[in-house]
Amino acid sequence: MAEVINMPRLSDTMEEGTVAKWLKKVGDKIEEGDILAEIETDKATMEFESFHEGTLLHIGVEEGDGAPVDSLLAIIGEDGEDISGLLNGTATPPVIKEEAVIPEVKEESVATPVAVAAIPEGVEIITMPRLSDTMEEGTVAAWLKKVGDTVEEGDILAEIETDKATMEFESFYSGVLLHIGIKEGESAPVDDVLAVIGPEGTDVNAVLSAPSGSSANDSAPKAEEKVAESSKTQEATAGMVPSQNGQRILASPLAKKIASDKGINLSDVTGSGDHGRIVKRDVENYQPSTTVAPAATAPSETEVAAPMAPVNLPVGEESMEEVKNSSMRKAITKHLGASKFTAPHFYLTIEVDMDNAKASRAQINNLPDTKVSFNDMVLKACAMALKKHPQVNTTWTDEATIFKHHIHMGVAVAVDEGLVVPVIKFADNLSLTQLGASVKDLAGRARSKKIKPDEMEGSTFTVSNLGMFGILEFTSIINKPNSAILSVGAIVEKPVVKNGEIVVGSTMKVTLACDHRTVDGAVGAQFLQTLRAYLENPVTMLA
Repeated sequence: MAEVINMPRLSDTMEEGTVAKWLKKVGDKIEEGDILAEIETDKATMEFESFHEGTLLHIGVEEGDGAPVDSLLAIIGEDGEDISGLLNGTATPPVIKEEAVIPEVKEESVATPVAVAAIPEGVEIITMPRLSDTMEEGTVAAWLKKVGDTVEEGDILAEIETDKATMEFESFYSGVLLHIGIKEGESAPVDDVLAVIGPEGTDVNAVLSAPSGSSANDSAPKAEEKVAESSKTQEATAGMVPSQNGQRILASPLAKKIASDKGINLSDVTGSGDHGRIVKRDVENYQPSTTVAPAATAPSETEVAAPMAPVNLPVGEESMEEVKNSSMRKAITKHLGASKFTAPHFYLTIEVDMDNAKASRAQINNLPDTKVSFNDMVLKACAMALKKHPQVNTTWTDEATIFKHHIHMGVAVAVDEGLVVPVIKFADNLSLTQLGASVKDLAGRARSKKIKPDEMEGSTFTVSNLGMFGILEFTSIINKPNSAILSVGAIVEKPVVKNGEIVVGSTMKVTLACDHRTVDGAVGAQFLQTLRAYLENPVTMLA
């Protein structure tokens, strides 16, 4: 009996997975425990084992593709087994027989589109145009005409904001603007009624409420043809300007603006867009003719011809690459966005004297088989400061503030596809060397995508260190459900005042981002004071 394998939920926050690699192909024999594929979750890439034996009959998600949890991943069964019944729910729906449909189709249900049906002669219903390939709705940024205005073909009716840009929308008809269907600032799906243009005095209500099956004039063009022609015209004439000989030139609004700024006559430019439409790159790459027109009159003897400087316009080729967002990148975006826009952040920055820390670290690292980093010292200081300021080690809920009596330290680690936060459990119980070993182990496995999901869960406080990149000071977004995150900058040598004298000292800036729902300014400031005391006197962390 064939077994359906669904996309597994490999972490508590996983909503979809991406197949990084298939280790088996259709037709291969599968044993229980065999690795079927490597699945990329929102946190790591993990090996996915088979719990069934048989032949791999079907692969539902190709390499590099993502799919929601519980969607069809694969089917395992006996060689040659019919699995068509299992695919019915995921493949293309079965074709409905024609005779089953015909009795339900009534004559009045075969209707022409509302936008062109039952309209008096000379009246045109303008619908929201599709101004980009991905546009599903548009917003009217501004109307340049008002009801009652006379409109000529080529007049700009409105500025339409798409999913990509705000574009001028021209009228392809002449008449009076009788009706505005979408007000400024409002949005509507593509093909919704945008405006009505026609002879003055036309009953607009009758036009908009007319039955879709009626026709104003039997000799008029078919509605389907008119809609297709209008749609094709709108797509092809997103921007048009008259040429010198009276013909119309297809050009985008941006191309027109660039040409105007550069003093380029669009009639001299060859368009590379759809239907010969002139686009931005055509204007930017335009090279004027080198032929110099003869002068109308010969210069007099007293006139001196000024040398013409060559015009060197930039020439290049536009290129781009589309990289599909990974599951990890999507999860980071969702997680940090939720934190930034729900938790009221505020930031506190202090400067720490690191002279004693540098000296202590040098002494510790002189011991055999011992290696301590400044980051380890910051983590230890944070863990000890959290014990003294439990308000910072909290989580906000709508019902209560949860005080965590344990300290699980999150450490932000940069990986190729974004940022992960391995968690050091019970960090306050670890020595400096134990902290350093834990960080090295977790960060290494995070970068090689071998870290386990439960090793990135449960943090109560997070530290993000960019000092190794030379960053002096920065702010971080709180890692939910924590109430705070510490941003650590680089240690720099600079003039400082000690005992009334200016000397060279080593300092480091740290910034605490706090959730104001749980951590007040005074609490955050007291935490930083304690943190600074530990870092400036490292011996207190060894007691």
